[in-house]
Amino acid sequence: MQTASTNIGERMGRSQELSDSKRGPVIGCHLCNKSIRDISWLLNIPRSTVSGIITKWKQLETVVGHHTTTGL
Repeated sequence: MQTASTNIGERMGRSQELSDSKRGPVIGCHLCNKSIRDISWLLNIPRSTVSGIITKWKQLETVVGHHTTTGL
């Protein structure tokens, strides 16, 4: 019998992105000087995902995904 997984990283495929509402807490933790490892553990998402979110935020200064922009 299998149990439902609570680990977001286990449920995500490589091509899926976290929703904007899940990326916000990553940046919040980062701004509170939490390490990538701590953020990963606290939010139960892969370190590589945390790192990518922070890197993208530093470059674009937003946590909104590219698929939700209007291109005005």
